[in-house]
Amino acid sequence: MAKAPARNARTKTAPPPTPNRERPAEPQLYTASKEELLKFYHDMLLIRRFEEKAGQLYGLGLIGGFCHLYIGQEAVAVGLQSALTEKDSVITGYRDHGHMLLCGIPPKDVMAELTGRAAGISKGKGGSMHMFSVEHKFYGGHGIVGAQVSLGAGLGFAHKYSGDGGVCLAYFGDGAANQGQVYEAFNMAELWKLPVVFVIENNRYAMGTAVNRASAQTDFSRRGVSFNIPGEQVDGMDVRAVREAGQRAIAHARSGKGPYILEMQTYRYRGHSMSDPAKYRSKDEVQRMREEHDPIEQVRARLIREFKVAEDELKAIDAKVREIVNDAAEFATHDPEPDASELYTDILLEPAQG
Repeated sequence: MAKAPARNARTKTAPPPTPNRERPAEPQLYTASKEELLKFYHDMLLIRRFEEKAGQLYGLGLIGGFCHLYIGQEAVAVGLQSALTEKDSVITGYRDHGHMLLCGIPPKDVMAELTGRAAGISKGKGGSMHMFSVEHKFYGGHGIVGAQVSLGAGLGFAHKYSGDGGVCLAYFGDGAANQGQVYEAFNMAELWKLPVVFVIENNRYAMGTAVNRASAQTDFSRRGVSFNIPGEQVDGMDVRAVREAGQRAIAHARSGKGPYILEMQTYRYRGHSMSDPAKYRSKDEVQRMREEHDPIEQVRARLIREFKVAEDELKAIDAKVREIVNDAAEFATHDPEPDASELYTDILLEPAQG
């Protein structure tokens, strides 16, 4: 009988592949109390009215540069950031106004930044796309597509290194999801078990290109499979679904299990930016989304139907929100512009003396 060939001593058996993570739980809806639902309604309405006013000021020439509005996507930021604690951090792209408001930054400070005034949260130097506030744990506002994802991994590393128990919420869009640095960040975040929740705001169009024309894999929740990062798709137009998925993902990251991916299936009613006429989609499509899936109208109807909230109470909330936004706009159009000396501040961190 022939002998089996001797095994090469240098040949090693490859270790078995790491099994994929367990499947996420089936989607659930957060059971919100009347008070929580009223807060969701107020916060989404604040973002909607703020963005509408920003669009008006842009049309009047009072906001320069680019301006990307969040109208239609309010449930994503409100649902997720309502699940955060004071230890957590937020970073996003250039569609950032709503995220900032939810971080506790006063509407006047955000609006003044849009109009380039001295009282703006970045002293009028950042504008719409580059706002920032360490005090409020909001780390941008980033104009480079996808750049915030790797920075978000860095924030996750900072949370882990300092042991502060915080989690980073890193938002980006379906277009940014195709950037190479995103996958480098995924790999590092999982390798080091960083406390990061990667939130893909899939609003169906990367600038003017539909998702299925630019992405070979349109299920963005699966983008982390090869890194063993769990992910799930969420109805981003229902604030209850967002809150439930968000608190589960945040708890996963906070417990030391590493990153989590949430694909928020949402929709923007306006163009990519104020200069985009959005002719790549039909008016019927936009109208259908407004009528059947609007996140604010869903909550409004639920408050009336399930909690018997009077129409007058909801109208009072809207009136109060409009007053806040109008005051912010009035302030932002009369506050002085920053002094020319501000051109040289906040561009270099000076070493500590002594």
